[in-house]
Amino acid sequence: MDFVSSTEDVGRRLRAFRMGAGLTPEELATKAGVSRAAIYRYESGKPPKVDTLGKIADLLGVSLPTLLGVGVEYIASAISFFERMRQMEEDVDQITVMFGPISYLLTTDRYDQLLPKIFDESIPQDVRDRDAAIREIGALMEILRMRKETFRRRSPNIVSLVSAAELEEFGRVGFVGAHNPPGVDLAERQAAAHEEIRNIVRMLREQPIGVQIGVVIDSMPGASFQVFKRADRAQVAVSPFRLGSFANIRVGVATITAAAEAVQLYGSVTDQLWRRSLKGDQAADFIEKSVLHPRPIDPHI
Repeated sequence: MDFVSSTEDVGRRLRAFRMGAGLTPEELATKAGVSRAAIYRYESGKPPKVDTLGKIADLLGVSLPTLLGVGVEYIASAISFFERMRQMEEDVDQITVMFGPISYLLTTDRYDQLLPKIFDESIPQDVRDRDAAIREIGALMEILRMRKETFRRRSPNIVSLVSAAELEEFGRVGFVGAHNPPGVDLAERQAAAHEEIRNIVRMLREQPIGVQIGVVIDSMPGASFQVFKRADRAQVAVSPFRLGSFANIRVGVATITAAAEAVQLYGSVTDQLWRRSLKGDQAADFIEKSVLHPRPIDPHI
């Protein structure tokens, strides 16, 4: 990627990695030995000196090529990753999603109300950095709120691939952050999961403009990914982070790349899955029969 022609993108990455490091612009400026105004200028797309950018990259714990967007961006922070997602969604034309069991952008407002609790439950009580992880939930929720707000305002085309197996588990176990979390009404959480599943059924039947959902019956890739397309560029984001049941906002390394080979390969995977998926009323009927109202298992069989 040409550094001279992409300073705005560099500024976006700088903001995302700064947020992931838990630093304010003032704190980063102090550590880097530059003015607060300089950090604001850099994040708004003004070109910094390469040696200054190198120092900032070291302070943020990322490589200079990652900050410049050369090759592959490696992202070890959920906050940084979802901020980058938010940035890319600001001007995208089409999004192809394979994040299970349900694309966050297509979830209900009730989902957002429960999500902070899900994140809290997903963080083990005995981990050393639990207090820091809890503090980050608010920042992450604000990023997600802005993502959904942008999506609803701009309404880019979205193609969402849904795993039937993951959807079945979601409906059976419920919307929880961990197995049998203490003090949680599991029946209530199962009802919340069913509400999201019924929302998917509604969209399958009504087929809102710009929203395409395919329910995949056979095996799905292990990694979640999203393909962003606009007129002049396409990018692929691959992520270990998870926003649904048994959420993961702590561990893993996500990647983002605009490499033509990666875009083509992931595009080929989604095309294959889309062709094999159930759609419309057929998919809605399948979900209602197999997920929302499954036939009881006969113990004598």
